[in-house]
Formats: sequence, structure tokens, C-alpha cells
Amino acid sequence: MYVVEYLRSRRVWFETFLHRPASSATRLAGCAHIPGRSVAKTVLVKARGAYLLTVLPATSRVDLARLGHALGLDPGEVNLATADEIERIFHDCEPGTIPPFGRLYELRTVADVSLQDAGVLVFRTNTRHLGIRMQFRDYESLEEPLRADFARPISSGTGQSSPRKRQRRAG
Repeated sequence: MYVVEYLRSRRVWFETFLHRPASSATRLAGCAHIPGRSVAKTVLVKARGAYLLTVLPATSRVDLARLGHALGLDPGEVNLATADEIERIFHDCEPGTIPPFGRLYELRTVADVSLQDAGVLVFRTNTRHLGIRMQFRDYESLEEPLRADFARPISSGTGQSSPRKRQRRAG
């Protein structure tokens, strides 16, 4: 089921908008001129053999160890899903798009606690060119995600977590 149809059937307020095709949530933020912290990205993970959908700001990455801890699992029990697994589960989505509604795919959803600060949430649908804007509280009431603190900032341009600053030693 397409996200737009689902939201209409649930009678919640949302807006759709067209944008240049975006291959990532970060690029969606740039195309739509929206701060990355207001754009949700989704990452499929596997925890003890079960798939979970994580939802976090586009400016962050999933810290698998922290997610595992939040789920009561050992760090090695949570891994990123493979591209083949993503394609199999999200077969009705264009490559690179995963909507933040695990419920539509019979998946449990875990949302990072930082998303509640956004107020309005922006995310991609099943396509690379259609975005949705809705209130976070409406998203939360529909999806009922588990909340956890698992997102870590991405440093600009590298896709990696922000490095710690090194101090020079006198000497």
C-alpha cells in the first residue's frame, strides 16, 4: 500500500510535495530546502534474525551498539540489512526509498528520540520524487514506534560519525 493511501485512510493531516529525485534523505533535505534534522530517514536492521525499521534524522546514522542496548540485546546481535533483504521486503518501493511505516510491512518500528523535537516530520514515500510533511505526533500515534536513543550525528561530507578532536601534546 502506498503511504499516501494509508495516510488518507487514517484521516490524518499531511502534505505531499514533488521534488527532484533524491537518492537519500539527506539529498531530499537539500532538494526541498529543509534542515536535515527535520527529514526522517529509515534504515532496516536485523536483530536476532528479526527485521526492525529504524527511523532517525537524515543528519544522523544508526549506532548499532546503542540500538542493541536499547533493545536489550548484545551489540553483535544487531546488524544492517543487506540490499537484497531491503529489496525483498520493500518490493513496492523504488530502490533507495523506504517509508517510515514499518506497520505497512509487518515490521516493528524504532524511532530515535531526537525526532520528537522536529515537530513536523518530512520523509520520502515509495518513490524518489514525492515527499510527505506531517506532524510528528500524528506519525507517532499511527505508527506507535518504540522510542530509543540510537542516532549519532554524521560529520558533513563523510558519512561517518564526527571524529573526536585530537589534542597536541607540548613537547
